[in-house]
Amino acid sequence: MSPRLILSAALLALVSCNSIYYAAWEKLGYEKRDLLKSAVKKARGEQKKAGEQFQDALTQLKKLTNYNGGSLESAYNRFKGEYESCEARATAVRGRIREVDTVARDLFREWEKEIRQYENASLAADSRRKLADTRARFEPLSSSLHAAESTMDPVLRQFRDQVLYLKHNLNAAAIGSLRGKADDIQGDIQHLLEQMNRSIAEADRFIQTL
Repeated sequence: MSPRLILSAALLALVSCNSIYYAAWEKLGYEKRDLLKSAVKKARGEQKKAGEQFQDALTQLKKLTNYNGGSLESAYNRFKGEYESCEARATAVRGRIREVDTVARDLFREWEKEIRQYENASLAADSRRKLADTRARFEPLSSSLHAAESTMDPVLRQFRDQVLYLKHNLNAAAIGSLRGKADDIQGDIQHLLEQMNRSIAEADRFIQTL
């Protein structure tokens, strides 16, 4: 089978899965609008948890770089564990944002299709205006979600570097050489939290008007 046919088959399977998913929820009384609101709430919640987790990881890094006795191995493992939790939270945030994007896209496509089914031109025009308004309100939310998502990677890369460096050089001298790094990362985390808070605020505004 050619790559194009394989891709086409995969896309058809994905569309079919989405259709089954939406049909199942519709039987329970939930339309795509309800699912979008739910997806936005979940994305908002994951962002809050991620922000808290990144703060916890920074706290452990500060404790490690201010080491003044005790088990270096234990301190390193605690920081490594916090970093791995950050990775998991970041993955969860990305997944929730993809869910928001998918449900919004499918909602807007369905809405457009159903507008063409109106017999009454006035009702069709009103529905078209409401679709345009909903899209316009969704745009800043989508932009904010993706902007917040992009702030996680720089922090994760810095955390990853610290974990790898300490893995290869776990001694007091190596710890000493990393002093001050936590302060550098603090700025990136502050930017991350500010962007996430803006995204959370956008999510709240969108949910209230949907």
